[in-house]
Amino acid sequence: MEENLVLCGSNSYEQKYYLNPIFSKLPQIVQDELKITCVTFTEDVGGILIMEYEQDGTLILKVMSDEGDLLYDDIGSELKIKQITKEKESLLRELELFYRVVIKKEPME
Repeated sequence: MEENLVLCGSNSYEQKYYLNPIFSKLPQIVQDELKITCVTFTEDVGGILIMEYEQDGTLILKVMSDEGDLLYDDIGSELKIKQITKEKESLLRELELFYRVVIKKEPME
């Protein structure tokens, strides 16, 4: 069984951002938007945010936190994910299309 493919992520504990080098072909403005989104999320609520593609090409946002992290805002995290998926809906759909066409080499419909 294949694993999901990570697009990017941000870690509030190590204060680091990661963009998978496979996605270096994305326009710089899109890369910047991903970084701002991820870093802002982890600065606001803490924890770790990972954007990754499921096998069918769906882009999901996964949130994790260290056990016992009293500063992590669980409710704020859920609200922020809903806000991101609503406000960035167009970007997220375009990233899914990019994944299917450029990475998986599926024909465009």
